[in-house]
Parts: sequence; C-alpha cells; structure tokens
Amino acid sequence: MNYTEAVDYIHSLLKFGIRPGLSGMDALLRFLDNPHKGLSFVHVAGTNGKGSVSTAISNVLISAGSRTGLYTSPFVSEFLERVQFNGAPVDKNIFAECVSNVKNAVEELEKKDVIITEFEALTASAFLCFKELDCDIVVLEVGLGGRLDATNVIDTPMVNVITSLSLDHTGILGETVEEIAFEKCGTIKNKSNVICSYGQPAEASKVIRQRVENENGILIVPDEKNVEVIKSDIFGTDFVYKNNTYTIKLPGIHQVKNMTAVIEACSILQKKYNITDKDVRKGIFATVLPARVEIMNEKPLIILDGGHNEDGAKAFFEAVKDVLANKNKVFVVAGMMGDKAVENSLSALMKNSDCFVCVTPENPRAMSAESLFEISEKYCSNCVIKERPVDGVDFALKKLGKEDVLCVVGSLYLAGEVRAHLIEKIKELH
Repeated sequence: MNYTEAVDYIHSLLKFGIRPGLSGMDALLRFLDNPHKGLSFVHVAGTNGKGSVSTAISNVLISAGSRTGLYTSPFVSEFLERVQFNGAPVDKNIFAECVSNVKNAVEELEKKDVIITEFEALTASAFLCFKELDCDIVVLEVGLGGRLDATNVIDTPMVNVITSLSLDHTGILGETVEEIAFEKCGTIKNKSNVICSYGQPAEASKVIRQRVENENGILIVPDEKNVEVIKSDIFGTDFVYKNNTYTIKLPGIHQVKNMTAVIEACSILQKKYNITDKDVRKGIFATVLPARVEIMNEKPLIILDGGHNEDGAKAFFEAVKDVLANKNKVFVVAGMMGDKAVENSLSALMKNSDCFVCVTPENPRAMSAESLFEISEKYCSNCVIKERPVDGVDFALKKLGKEDVLCVVGSLYLAGEVRAHLIEKIKELH
C-alpha cells in the first residue's frame, strides 16, 4: 500500500459515518497490540481553540527537545497535517505502512461484525505512527465531543486541556452547554491534571469542576486578572501573563485565552520535559495555522478563516472589525455547513459587507448557495450567488481594489477548497 492508497482507504470508511462509542476502537487497538499504551499524552478537548492550543503545546515541546507527535483535525491543504511528528507531517511511507496494518485489522474485525469508522481507523493509524517514531509525548486533539470520541481510549494523560465551550454539533452532543460540557469532560480521568480556559459559561464551569472533583483531579483555570494585553491587531497580539511577555502571531484577542491555557499546561509538563520559559515563548510565537484568521495578502488585504460555528465566527469578526471599518470596500465569500447556526454566525459580517458572495462548499452537509443567499439578502443589499467556491473567489478578486478587503469565511472545508487557488491568484496580483 502506498500513501495515496492509504489515504483513499481511510476515506473509503467514511460511509460508516460517525459512531460514538469506544467498543469498536478498543477492539481495533487490541488487535494491533495496543500501540497507545506505551505513549504519554496531552489530551485537548473543547469547542473552539483546540487546534491552536494543540499546535502551540506541540511547538513548545519540540522547542524543549522532545520527540513530539501531534494528532489534530481537520486538515486544510494536506491530509497529513492531521498526523505530525516534530512539527511536520509524518513520513508518507511510515503512514502507509501503519494504515496497511490497520486495514488488515479492520478486515478481520468485519468478519466478527465489528465495523470500524474512518476516524477510528485514522486514530489507530496515528497511534501506530507515534509508536514507530518513538514519541516522548503526543498532543492528542479530540475529534468530536470527548467522552465517546475514539481518542478517549487512552489512560490518564499527563495533562487534560478543556478549551472554550459553546453550542456545536448539538444533534450529537446535546442541546445545552451543560450537556456539551459533560461530553467534553468525559476525557477527564482519575487524578487528571486539568487546564480549563478562562471565560467559560457558568453552567459549563460547574460541570467541569464537578467532574474534576469526582475524579480526584487538579483543576487550573488561568486568572484573567493576570493578563495584560499590550497590543492586538490583525497581525497578532503581545500580552503579559504572570510577568512574562508573549507574542502570538495568530490574530484575534481570543488567542490570549488559548495561549494562557497553553502556558499553564506547559507548567505541568515543565519538569519531565525540561521546558523553559524561553521554550514556551518560542513555541507560542511559532504557532501559525492555515485558515485561522490567516492573512493571505496585505494589499489588497485578503483573509481566510475556517471558523465554522457561532463562537468561531464571532471571534473572527471581533478580530477583523476595525480593519473592515478602515477599508474602502468589504468583499466576503462565504459558505457554511447547513447544520450550523448560519444566520447568527454570519449576520454581523453580512451587515458590514459591500458585496456578499454565497457559495456551496463541496461537502454533503453544506448549505446551498441559494439558501445562504436568502439569509444574506436580509442584511446586505448586494448579494451574489456563485455555486463553486473558486468561482466566488475569482468573482471577488476581479472587483477587489488595492484599498479593499476580501474575507473568505465559513468553514474549514471551504478554506481547504480555495486556499491553494487563492495562493496562485495572489501571485498574479504582484
């Protein structure tokens, strides 16, 4: 099996959908001799901020000299963004070999009527990769929820991190913040060291505290009073926390909340992994992610963001609203999944747009451009339908002046479709 065949095989299991529960994952890992059992983990759950937090912790550990695995989702441009070793995608041959072993196990389990999903197979493949690469520690991002997520087969991790919680995937995780917090907190095990982002809804905080207490764990919530923001703009944020100064390249003041959680997580890992304050500053500074308020071009200003739910979209708008106010014209190309709170997510951006271009991301769950148009025309007088995302981007680019801004937003699926195309088109602007 080569790399392309390995990725195709993982995708072929998508037909089994999402099946919350650990029995299939447990069976698969037993068949593979439990590759996760010898590994140490940082386990990251939450609604928003998981990717930023996971990547930053990984970067800190790499700076400190640890052999570091990172498992995250989804990807934007390259599939193996999801499975990394020391800050780069794992070797394709190693990945293909691990997937081949998983495929054999899946086929044997199917004979016993045990069905393995795409995410379970990928997670098991990642564990095999990290074992093969002899990782000192793995930063493991939850896929969906926490309690019944395939990543939750691990024993008590070195650190649990709970990032910002809000309503998302309500059809699976629950209709209230308390229900969602319960699912996310399912990653907290006996005697866990738990870092929880500050500013959680009161209902969520109560659930988290109760879970930590029940598991005889230790809960650390960064104190917002110890945070001083020195400056923050579209190019990042400088802030002080506990008398240390940090620079975040990721735009948006919400990243301070994420990075204080990173700092506290690294304080727990500090002794075992020889982490210095310099490593923490360096790791945070090195953290950049595609499609997270990503500045693709400065003049004209082109921003790509994959914020896919209401809180993520609001964080994006907060990050860019001052810039939008100072630009000549604001163009937006938007496409979202139909199971999200689309109107609440995008209404502020619609109101501030001079031209709002509606597209349909290539995903079965995508809201149609026509349905998005019906919402957007309530807020913006100049709305356009362009079915294909790349056509929407091309339409906006042709009208874009040097003093204008283009925001491409709504979903990481959309971002993945258009990012490479945007990069090529931007070359033509210069």
